[in-house]
Amino acid sequence: MKRMVCIVTALLILSWTAIAQTADPDAPASKDDIDRYFEVVHSHDMLQKLAASMTQGIQAMVHQQYLTHKDELPPDYESKMNANITEMFEGMPWDEMMHVMAPVYQKHLTKGDIDNLVAFYSSPTGAKLLREMPDILREAMQNATPIMLKYVDTVKARVQKDTETMLAQAKKPHHNGSASRN
Repeated sequence: MKRMVCIVTALLILSWTAIAQTADPDAPASKDDIDRYFEVVHSHDMLQKLAASMTQGIQAMVHQQYLTHKDELPPDYESKMNANITEMFEGMPWDEMMHVMAPVYQKHLTKGDIDNLVAFYSSPTGAKLLREMPDILREAMQNATPIMLKYVDTVKARVQKDTETMLAQAKKPHHNGSASRN
């Protein structure tokens, strides 16, 4: 009987040590912790909604490009581009992406971080943020698209100008001060 009590006590001590080690909030997040976080934030659904928002944003950019260059583009440009964009996002390897993202989360977040994030996203405010995020991103993208297009046009113009300048300089004969050899 005494031996049985010793064995049970030893098992309790060992299991308590194991529980205490896994409950350490500063311990690295495990794959199970990350999976729990991904589940709480509905990561697969969020990626699908994000893709839909991105598709709409990119299609808005395509529409702006069409309006800017409609005299140069074929009439079916916009419909073909939109179909390509939709196909691209539908074919995105979401599961593979999630698989390679998990170790990154593990590298940067502790078990305590994950526990806190899970608690936040399980709260009414966190749940609301998850619900509203696709619309927030879509609206933000709509508002940012004209700014991005203008900036891209500015960058393209600068690159074109710099390229033309460098090409012109490359065509000029170089004078390095030494006599030419024959």
